[in-house]
Amino acid sequence: MSNVIFSIILPVKNEGLNIKVTVDSMLRASGGIPYEIVVVDDGSEDGCCSFLSARPYTVSCVKLITTTGLGAPGARNAGAKIARGEILVFCDAHITVPFDWLDHLHRNFLLPTVTGVSPGIASMADPQAVGYGQTWNNSMEAKWLPRPSGVTAVPLLPGGCQAFRKEAFFSVGGYDRGFKVWGHEDEEISLKMWLFGYSLFVDPYFNILHLFRPRHPYRVSIKHVSYNFMRMACSHFGEKRLTFALSLKKDQKYFEQILAEVLLSDVWEQRRDYLTRRRHDDGWFIRRFNIPVIL
Repeated sequence: MSNVIFSIILPVKNEGLNIKVTVDSMLRASGGIPYEIVVVDDGSEDGCCSFLSARPYTVSCVKLITTTGLGAPGARNAGAKIARGEILVFCDAHITVPFDWLDHLHRNFLLPTVTGVSPGIASMADPQAVGYGQTWNNSMEAKWLPRPSGVTAVPLLPGGCQAFRKEAFFSVGGYDRGFKVWGHEDEEISLKMWLFGYSLFVDPYFNILHLFRPRHPYRVSIKHVSYNFMRMACSHFGEKRLTFALSLKKDQKYFEQILAEVLLSDVWEQRRDYLTRRRHDDGWFIRRFNIPVIL
């Protein structure tokens, strides 16, 4: 498989049987497009990836790498680092895909203007409930978008399944390397792609099924989520919008502690790099998608 087109990257931690269901679904939907599956076991304690040591997985296109406590953004970056495909497809480890999903993705990436694509994301519990990309509401919370009439530009690609050209992914630095555990990594890379001059789309002509869970199978603290949000704001936003973003968290427990941790990180060095290299500012992004967050 020297001409791999798609590298499907699955970060995994304590997924139980979900990861086997996901991998089996992808192997059944192989089609004729060269691909590989990179499973990143980020310190699972439930042995959920042990099935990959048995046939037929050992002779398939599945690779397993192990990491320890990188968190979702770090595990995705680790998978991308060893990926051989031209297109990186980051998927949650609790989805199933239709048989022609790679054909749909491939057709999208034949267009040079397409940098990133997501399918419709449907609920396993209710397949008629489908979101087609995301935006922010006036509290900067991710909000699902309705079905568009065709392949359409969207501000945010949801993390259940998002595909990027490898060159663009590494050009923007991948998922934020300072993020913790889980939270806002999908929004941050989407925002960053747009600010760097790339374009993201949703394809409404195919859906994947996603298991929406009431809780994570590993510890995720509100402190992790808030840290990532504040780091994203400090990395990308101008003064007014940064003030607004921080005001959304000011009444939250541990706000001062979390903010101090962000401010003492490498975020300002990262911000200087981004502002030097990006093509658009955050105001352009907000206006481009008519997002109700301080125009």
